[in-house]
Amino acid sequence: MSSSLVAYDDSDPEAETEKAEDLGGSRQASLLSSSANPAQHFAPGILGTKSTYETQLTENTENFGMSIVCEDPPEHYALNNNSDLTSYCRRAYSSPTALCMPNKSYEQTLSSSRNSGSGAFQKRTLRDNPAALEGIRPYIPKRLRQENSRACEKRELDQSESSSCDVKLDVPGEQTVRKISELIKPYLGSRYKLTEVPKSLIFHMSKHNGPVNAIQWCTVREQSHMLLSASMDKTIKVWDAVDTGSCLRTFSCHSCAVRAAQWSSCGRRILSGGFDSVLHLTDVETGKQIISSKTEFRISTLKFHPSDSNVFICGGFSPEVKTWDIRISKSLRKTLGAVATIPLHAEITGSRAGRDLRRSSSVSHPTVTRVYKAAVQQTLDILFLPEGKEFLTSTDAVSRDSADRTIIAWDFQSAAKISNQIFHERYTCPSLALHPRESVFVAQTNGNYVALFSSQRPYRINKKKRYEGHKVEGFAVGCEFSPDGTLLVTGSSDGKVFFYNYHTSRIVRTLSAHREACVSAVFHPVLPSLLATSDWAGEIKIWQ
Repeated sequence: MSSSLVAYDDSDPEAETEKAEDLGGSRQASLLSSSANPAQHFAPGILGTKSTYETQLTENTENFGMSIVCEDPPEHYALNNNSDLTSYCRRAYSSPTALCMPNKSYEQTLSSSRNSGSGAFQKRTLRDNPAALEGIRPYIPKRLRQENSRACEKRELDQSESSSCDVKLDVPGEQTVRKISELIKPYLGSRYKLTEVPKSLIFHMSKHNGPVNAIQWCTVREQSHMLLSASMDKTIKVWDAVDTGSCLRTFSCHSCAVRAAQWSSCGRRILSGGFDSVLHLTDVETGKQIISSKTEFRISTLKFHPSDSNVFICGGFSPEVKTWDIRISKSLRKTLGAVATIPLHAEITGSRAGRDLRRSSSVSHPTVTRVYKAAVQQTLDILFLPEGKEFLTSTDAVSRDSADRTIIAWDFQSAAKISNQIFHERYTCPSLALHPRESVFVAQTNGNYVALFSSQRPYRINKKKRYEGHKVEGFAVGCEFSPDGTLLVTGSSDGKVFFYNYHTSRIVRTLSAHREACVSAVFHPVLPSLLATSDWAGEIKIWQ
């Protein structure tokens, strides 16, 4: 038996109802009185001849309609057959917009049944018959799906921005930010002395419940007693790592592991990002979130611009690296026009946009001003070269014959790629470090050595000098120069800390610091020979 699909686009509902009523009214009345089973109503023995009954579907919203055509079941149906007749009904939509209607909003009106004497019609909804809903899945257009997706992302972003950062204040804020350590005061007015290799353990801090991904001393010399740490336990901590070794602040702003965190140049803010794809700029003293923005990728590295603390750059599990400006809010994008071409130090204070910018100084929605695209999957680290006009990115792109695009040099202002033929060995570089006095930088490689490069074009590698002896083995092991540039320190996957002479590339000393992999080792910017290390077990140690 063949069934047809009928759509009533321009038909009159009343006329079709009268037509259905005239089609054997006495037979339909006998059907209603015979049995309550729908299958028996359509039994061939009762109907006698084959006829077509129309089912009109209506919806609670305006101007939407649907038609269903039901045909008689095959003759093998018995009088007492209780099988569902849904499979013999085919839907016909009156307009393409009706395809957007949800299932539960359909309403089925049975126009073929009539009460004797009253002339009223019986209505039956599809919700009353769960079996009739099986297999019905309304089509949602692509444009509507995209709009719903964007609406959900906006709601998630608003929720993340409206939520306040959970801060645990162990010590009052005034003692944290404005304090000047008595041990640091004698060194503030003098030049940094020669760095010596630390030998003894001063503090052992172990309040993190997961691996510590990054540590950094405060960038302000007077407040450099504070040490910042970011952990896989979703928290950021600020420590007094010079006088007491105690935890001063604990920030729980992220919902996933915190992969990167950095002090601002003023020492009062912390920029952080992690695997929850959210950027936070947090006030250290109050714990208030100055900015909070959702990104399209999980963040693995971020850096402030060396000459403008309002601009930062971040990368992660994405082929793109983005520059953000916290002074330009999303609401000003229409006023400012194409933000991708805004100069770094653009003077817009005299214009209407400048007035709006000053008026929105407290807006917590930073704007992406530049995008740097490369054919990679992940950015491992970012390093600004002197003056901030150029920067380097280390990526996970390794080809079969060479490590093409492993280290990429970019022009910050134009977002142009300067060179991607810097490192030609088949190893990724999890971290980069700049020499404080000479025009060179180093790259930690997964080949268990540190490579030396020129920081001037064309960024040639020094093939005569490399620092090897430690182990990386897949960990994001960091490396750093001492403030005077005489020593290079690096962690190791076996928990040791290696000190190399910068000029001779020989190992000066090996320090057995941790039981787990040591991933970070940083010198204090003021105190000579004071070193902070962290490991994969969540421990932080201070050495001197």
